Amino acid sequence: MKFREYGADHNDTILLLHGGGLSWWNYREVAEILQGEYHIILPILDGHAGSDRPFSTIEENAEEIIRFIDEKLSGSVLLIGGLSLGGQVLLEMLSKRKNLCSYALVESAAVIPSKLTNMLIVPSFGCSYGLIKNRSFSKLQFQSLHIKPDLFEDYYRDTCRIEKQDMIAFLKASTAYTLKDSFRESSAMIHVYVGEKENREILRSAKSICRMDATCRLHWMNGLKHGEFSINHADQYANAIRQIVKTR
Repeated sequence: MKFREYGADHNDTILLLHGGGLSWWNYREVAEILQGEYHIILPILDGHAGSDRPFSTIEENAEEIIRFIDEKLSGSVLLIGGLSLGGQVLLEMLSKRKNLCSYALVESAAVIPSKLTNMLIVPSFGCSYGLIKNRSFSKLQFQSLHIKPDLFEDYYRDTCRIEKQDMIAFLKASTAYTLKDSFRESSAMIHVYVGEKENREILRSAKSICRMDATCRLHWMNGLKHGEFSINHADQYANAIRQIVKTR
């Protein structure tokens, strides 16, 4: 796994795990805002543009990042954040190691499997994958994700670099993911952020995560769609991190 780093001179470390189909630039603006206060590390999840190996499973990605934290960061960090697929990897990390971080910021992560969506991934990508490198098609797809326009070139470049088998693998893993019972043992203070205009599965998942941890705080974001918080509102996301760590 590869990593981008900002603010390496600071002792308090924050890891931010990007969403599926994106890459480290998901959190680039957040990292630039916070690099004067924290050591920010942006892992590139397996199978994504800039990664060094194919995507296998959410569990394997979680284990890779835990090994990195053990080897490079003395076994724990201040905060870990994650969006969507990155949020699922974060939840899996918390399930595997109860004292991995002091705080966790989970954004728009699904923990309720969608069997129908999972079944349709292979046939749908068999028909549409070839269109990904078509700039006009990619722009329409980009617009449907509600990402701010100035990130299109990053999105287009990196989407074109994702192999078909990797895209299918991480989409199938994401739509089949369930939260482990061991998540209840995490010592982290967990904050779950969800947009008001997310789909039903994401909204239900946010509540399900918080039911499994009595100290979990659910943050309902009015007017926001999937992924908009960290990608489109970097200032607010950075401020949320500052407010979360002030509670220590």
